[in-house]
Amino acid sequence: MKPALVVLAAGMGSRYGGLKQIDPVGKNGETIIDFSVFDALKYGFNKIVFVIRKDIEKDFREIIGKKYENRINIEYVFQKLGDIPDGFTVHGSRTKPWGTGHAILCAASAVDTPFAVINGDDFYGSDSFKVLSGHLSEVDKNSNEYAIVAYILKNTLSEHGFVSRGICTLEGENYLNKITEYTKIQKSAGKIVSIRGNGEDLELSGSEYVSMNMFGFTPGIFEHLKREFADFLQKSAGDPKAEFFIPTVISNLIQAQLAKVKLLRSNSAWLGITYQEDREYVKNSIKSLISDGVYPEKLWN
Repeated sequence: MKPALVVLAAGMGSRYGGLKQIDPVGKNGETIIDFSVFDALKYGFNKIVFVIRKDIEKDFREIIGKKYENRINIEYVFQKLGDIPDGFTVHGSRTKPWGTGHAILCAASAVDTPFAVINGDDFYGSDSFKVLSGHLSEVDKNSNEYAIVAYILKNTLSEHGFVSRGICTLEGENYLNKITEYTKIQKSAGKIVSIRGNGEDLELSGSEYVSMNMFGFTPGIFEHLKREFADFLQKSAGDPKAEFFIPTVISNLIQAQLAKVKLLRSNSAWLGITYQEDREYVKNSIKSLISDGVYPEKLWN
């Protein structure tokens, strides 16, 4: 069974200052999403589901979607603040989406096969799609064994400010025990620290495995997400900044022994744009991959 790819592209890009998903980074105006779709096609994915906001639909379809409409089955779903269970309300001052867990839940009606999840503004690399496709192609669609493609922390930092990362703790060599979200991670005086805000900054080695929101799921995840989202809203619906993060859901499922999550290691380098200043580095890195023959000069002929 060929897997689907769910691309989370509804984020607002507040620190970046614009809509990162449609910003060109390739030699011929390609976006980061273009490279992800290219890799997905190469490794056997047969459907793309874009999770976007309704207000960016026109631009997104024109700049992104129309490139692939004759190459692969595409479906659009919309992440909306009001798309919540009965009995809950949206806090009046809330403007941002509910988070990655909610975004994946929005794709439930569009996916009935094993599927991968990625962020639209992260460059995961060819080998990452290869290893995840291999896992998803072999897993039973009714299985509660999921997967995460993990990266090394020191290779995922920005030179231009702090980042948030989900640090993975393993059970044995190949399975995840939990993901712990660390905010405000940055390089400081030759070290890597997570700023705690209480005078007790946490120093990290840089060799930790981290989640970059590249997961492999089966359709059974949606029932878990529905239950976990309701629990989240029960506790946090009144907080206008609270987010329903998929790493938190994954950790909860593991601890409750409702799922196992296999850790997949990739030889690819991760690239991402958190700040405007990161864009030039990403462009130069992709240019090097093209020069090395990993990608063609022009993705779409």
